[in-house]
Amino acid sequence: MKKQAYHMTMLYDFYGDLLTDRQKDFYDMYHNEDLSLAEIADEHNITRQGVRDVLMRAETSLEEIENKTGLIARYLSIYKGIDSLEVTIQQVETLNNTDLHNSKLRQLCNELNQIILSIRRD
Repeated sequence: MKKQAYHMTMLYDFYGDLLTDRQKDFYDMYHNEDLSLAEIADEHNITRQGVRDVLMRAETSLEEIENKTGLIARYLSIYKGIDSLEVTIQQVETLNNTDLHNSKLRQLCNELNQIILSIRRD
């Protein structure tokens, strides 16, 4: 998926419910159903420019909300940290399995892995 398409999907997933019904409908048709402006215009009996205007207002609204809240940026940062944590846990497990053989350390690594799994499920 292109970076811009991914970004737009994330914006919609996080903030789409804050759009008007019309904006949500057009946004979904354009970004998720991959319909053209002309196809959306035909379906809604308006001009392509009218569709474009609705889409631009929706995208601008979503960008402004993200700029104010920063939720997506924080979400991505947290998951990047979790990825790093998983790598570190694997290194500790490897060290423990080859050199330390500490059952308490093994238990703590398992608990951390369970916490990570729980976070990823949510």
